[in-house]
Amino acid sequence: MSSTKDPCISLCKFSDDICLGCGRSKREIKAWKKLDKDDKRTVLAEAALRLIKLGGAGRRKKK
Repeated sequence: MSSTKDPCISLCKFSDDICLGCGRSKREIKAWKKLDKDDKRTVLAEAALRLIKLGGAGRRKKK
C-alpha cells in the first residue's frame, strides 16, 4: 500500500468508533491531514485489517 491518498469512500457509518467504509477510527480520520506519509501508511495498513475483521465495505473510490 504505497498510496497515502485519503481512503474515504463517503460511506461514513461507524461501529465501535471505526468507520465501516474506510476502517479508520474517528481519531485517525480527524488527524489524517496532519499525519506524515509513514504514519498514513501505518493507519492504512491497520484500517485494512480492521475492515477484514468487521466485514466492512472495504472498497475504494473509482479513479
